[in-house]
Amino acid sequence: MQNWYHIFPKNTGLSAYAWIIFCLLPFYFIIRSSSLIEVIIGVFMIALFFTTYRLSFIKKGWTVYVSVAIEMAISIGMTLYFGYVYFSLFLAFFIGNIQNKTGFITLYIVHLVTTIVAVVIGFFIQGQLFFSQIPFIIISIIGVILLPFNMYNRNKQELLEGQLEDANKKISQLVINEERQRIARDLHDTLGQKLSLIGLKSDLAGKLVYRDQEAAQKEIIDINQTARTALKEVREMVSDMKGAKLKDEIQRIQQVIEAAQMDFSVEGDLDLKHTTQLVENVLSMCLKESVTNIVKHSQATACHVRIEQSLSEVRIEVQDNGKGISQKNDAYKGHGLRGMEERLEFVNGRLDIESSNGTTLIISVPHIIQQTEGELL
Repeated sequence: MQNWYHIFPKNTGLSAYAWIIFCLLPFYFIIRSSSLIEVIIGVFMIALFFTTYRLSFIKKGWTVYVSVAIEMAISIGMTLYFGYVYFSLFLAFFIGNIQNKTGFITLYIVHLVTTIVAVVIGFFIQGQLFFSQIPFIIISIIGVILLPFNMYNRNKQELLEGQLEDANKKISQLVINEERQRIARDLHDTLGQKLSLIGLKSDLAGKLVYRDQEAAQKEIIDINQTARTALKEVREMVSDMKGAKLKDEIQRIQQVIEAAQMDFSVEGDLDLKHTTQLVENVLSMCLKESVTNIVKHSQATACHVRIEQSLSEVRIEVQDNGKGISQKNDAYKGHGLRGMEERLEFVNGRLDIESSNGTTLIISVPHIIQQTEGELL
C-alpha cells in the first residue's frame, strides 16, 4: 500500500506522465461548460476526489470503504454531468490494493456495475460527447475490468516475495545458530574430555614427581600424547568445517575401514545432484559418524555403503555384519547417533535403524522441504 504523500499510484504499468494527463483532463471537461456554477461544482468535486483518494491510502478498516464510496459517487457525478469517465481508472487501481479478499470482490463488483450503468446513462444524457470518445471509454471500461485483478495479483506476489525474503533471512540465521551449536558440541566432545584428562594427569604428575619419578614421567608422556591427539582432532574438525564433500569422505572412511582390516564396498553415484552444500556436509558428517561407530562398536568384518538418489530425496544406507544394536531402553541413542539425528533434523532428514544380521543405518534427506503458507487477506 502506498503512503499518503505519493501523488501517483505506483506499480501500475503506466508512467507518471499518463497520470498527469488523467489529473488534468477533468479540468478540461469542466472548463467546456458555459455555466460558472458548473465550473465551481466541478472544481470542488475534483478537489474532493483527490483529497479523499490520497487519504484513503492511510485509512484503515471501515473508513476505507467510506472513502471509496465517496470516490465512486464523485466518479458517477463527473461521468453523468461532465462526461469525464476516467476517475474510474483511479478507483480501479486503488481497489486492486485492497488485501482483504471479500472487500476486494465487493468493491470490484460495485465499481464495475456503477461505472457501466453511469456510462450507459451518459450515452442517453450526453450522447454526442460520449460518442466522440467511444474508444477511450471502451479502454476505461476494460481497465475497470482488468486492472484491479492485475494490481491485486501483483501486490500478492510482492507480499509473497517479501515473506520469502524474510524466510530466507530466518533460515540463514538458523543455519548460523545451528553451526554454532555444532561447533560448540564438537569442541566439547573433542576437547572437553581430553583437557579434563590432561588436568587430572597434570595434578597426578605433580604429586608423584617427588615420590615416584618414573610414574610421574609416564604420566607426563601420557599428557603429551593426549595433547597431540586433541590437536589432531581439532585440525580434523577445522578441516570438516571448510565443507565436506561426500566423495572425499568416502575415500577417508575407506582408509579407516581398511586400516581396521574390514572389507569395504560402495554402491551408487558419489556426485550428489540437486543437493546443497549444507545438506552434503550433513550427509558426510553422518556417514563419517556411522563408520566410526562400526569400527568402534560393531565387531563387524564388512561394511557396505549404498547411495540412492531420486527426484524427491537422497538416501544413504550404511550396513555392517556385526553384532547389531539393541534398541531397548533407548540404548541405540548412544555412540553418536543422537548427534546424527540432531544434524539430520535440521535439514528435515531422518535416521532409521535396522538391526538384523548386523546393523543398517538409513540416512535420508528430501530435496524439497514443503511447508504450508497462510494467505494474508
